[in-house]
Amino acid sequence: MTALDLAPLWRSTIGFDRLIDLIEDSVRWTGGDNYPPYNIERAGEDHYQISLALAGFTPDEVSVTAEQNMLTVEGRKAEKGSHQYLYQGISSRPFRRTFNLADYVQVKGASFENGMLKIDLVREVPEAMKPRQIAINVANAHQQVEHQQAA
Repeated sequence: MTALDLAPLWRSTIGFDRLIDLIEDSVRWTGGDNYPPYNIERAGEDHYQISLALAGFTPDEVSVTAEQNMLTVEGRKAEKGSHQYLYQGISSRPFRRTFNLADYVQVKGASFENGMLKIDLVREVPEAMKPRQIAINVANAHQQVEHQQAA
């Protein structure tokens, strides 16, 4: 299957535009650029961590930007004179890596140690959006009590 027709979803869904766009983007993704390498791990029920291997970069050469439902990590090496490499295996090319975040996922912090950038994420669902128990009022509570006593 090389093409996925999402037209039926557009005809029968309302308010799922972002989800459908994510599906279309993932189908078009060719996997051409996988630099820098990264891991995404679940550190708890609502805690996640993204780790990027940034060998040769310093914290000053990397920026992390959090927007609504989007996390962007960019890096650009500062030019520090001319080098005469006999072999250059450590990449110093600029990069831009974006991650789509689910609703209510917030970036809580980032740390850089030993060439690894670690970004901590937490899903914080607002209290108003969490499930809650609804009490059921009985209209004829007095009649029920009398009926139970008679039985």
